[in-house]
Amino acid sequence: MPINMAPKVTLEQWRAFQAVVEYGGYAQAAQAIHKTQSTLSYAVQKLEQSLGLQVLEVIGRKAQLTAAGEVLLRRSRQVLEGALSLEQVAASLSRGIEPRLDLAIDVVFPYDELLCVLAQFSDSFPDTRIELVESVLSGGHDLLLAGLVDVLVSTVVPPGFVGEPLMRLEFVCVTCPEHPLQTLQRSATLQDLKQYRQMVTRDSGPQRRFSAPWLEAEQRWTVSNLTTSIRAIKQGLGFAWVPRLQIQDELRSGALLPLDMEEGGLRYGELYLVYKDKDGAGPATRYLTDLLQASCERMQKAYTGE
Repeated sequence: MPINMAPKVTLEQWRAFQAVVEYGGYAQAAQAIHKTQSTLSYAVQKLEQSLGLQVLEVIGRKAQLTAAGEVLLRRSRQVLEGALSLEQVAASLSRGIEPRLDLAIDVVFPYDELLCVLAQFSDSFPDTRIELVESVLSGGHDLLLAGLVDVLVSTVVPPGFVGEPLMRLEFVCVTCPEHPLQTLQRSATLQDLKQYRQMVTRDSGPQRRFSAPWLEAEQRWTVSNLTTSIRAIKQGLGFAWVPRLQIQDELRSGALLPLDMEEGGLRYGELYLVYKDKDGAGPATRYLTDLLQASCERMQKAYTGE
């Protein structure tokens, strides 16, 4: 709508119209919303005059919608809901609540749990928009250094920042049950693994400054997403070290099996929470990081059986 055009009908007139319909008459609406009956009647009359349409007709003591009124009622509800939402956003901004949060979360974080955290966050901060980047190794690291994310969850802490430990991760070397490495009749060695395809998740940083552990296997597939790697392993296309928390269902069902190895079958890493500016973090950022920490604490306790 051009700035020099003003609506003919006020929000208060739309509200009066809705109240009369909702409560079934002028007297009932006046009592419910604490207005005089004459005030509501005047507001609806002005609305009809401004639009050149009759929206209500009184039959007996009951106000009923006209055909035009039914259409306008639906649209007017959207108008009032939009106005209330706009006021809520303004109230959030006046309290210093961030309108947007930029997050970089390493793909080793269990994503079902992450989505639960984000859903819980949105219940309390519905007007804060989330921009999520799923990163690998230095991907989130570089975004934080460039000031493009507010919060980083990663196994890599950029220089000049302090990482708060979230949880310890266990990476387990797995294959599908039918993979040749599962039929050796002995513990596998690193030399055995080099004869087969390894699945490696690509560093998502532009400079690819970090490398995922690679055994210099004869064959290697490099993928950009951990989910792709897990699917490939389930189809018998290779082996990889995968966070145990990401494949608990597959391990329970037998779709993936840990590889019996002489050494190196398990690897460990630490997941860290890093702020762009912890002292300057607003209430939404603080609440989200509290949820992430609580989530990791629950997962760690469930995993260790505490």
